[in-house]
Amino acid sequence: MITLPKKLAAEFIGTFWLVLGGCGSAVLAAAFLADLGADKTAFHIGIGLVGVSFAFGLTVLTMAYAIGHISGCHLNPAVSVGLTIGGRFSSKELVPYIIAQTLGGIAGAGVLYIIASGQAGFDASAGFASNGFGELSPGGYSMVSVLVAEVVLTAFFLFVILGATDGRAPAGFAPIPIGFCLTLIHLISIPVSNTSVNPARSLGTAVFAGGGYLAQSWLFWVAPIIGAVIGAIIYRAISGEADTSSAA
Repeated sequence: MITLPKKLAAEFIGTFWLVLGGCGSAVLAAAFLADLGADKTAFHIGIGLVGVSFAFGLTVLTMAYAIGHISGCHLNPAVSVGLTIGGRFSSKELVPYIIAQTLGGIAGAGVLYIIASGQAGFDASAGFASNGFGELSPGGYSMVSVLVAEVVLTAFFLFVILGATDGRAPAGFAPIPIGFCLTLIHLISIPVSNTSVNPARSLGTAVFAGGGYLAQSWLFWVAPIIGAVIGAIIYRAISGEADTSSAA
């Protein structure tokens, strides 16, 4: 029997992996320079925005197969809220899931901080793959732009999750479209907000970046949750799916 503590442990581990893998790729590998050749010329061999986008998608894809059968592999408070609204998740477990995910995100960011701080000149306050708007947006996008992007992209993320995990969808393939959807979301919005669509991921890195990043983290709770609710409502409205949750 899979008890609630086991589910919460799985969510903690999965969210830890998402932050360490996704944000770690951004902090450690996105713009990596190496001295190659006899003249010691610096070459850019980093993975760039495309690589970071795929890293986030791969964390979800791998964990979906690893713990999907244990906890459902939400890894994201907004996803848990959306699945509750979508009739796929019990409201009784919602708050414990959000706590486990948030702690997992902070722990993952903490391990990443320990690794990254081993390099001379590292400064977490410079960003640490954190999300932001205005001056803290990678592309200088306004709060409204970031808010709209986060709401809309999270709505589509929930729409894809609910569709891919629908009992009428092909069985066993759900992690693939979900992982690719998250990859696509990052390809779209890294320049806008550094891509959140996940409050636990956002708070995790903001805790260590501090300053304005932590002060702006409220938006990356509010916008993804609103988006998740919208996505769940739209999917239920057009899918004809009955409420299969045990939500009270």
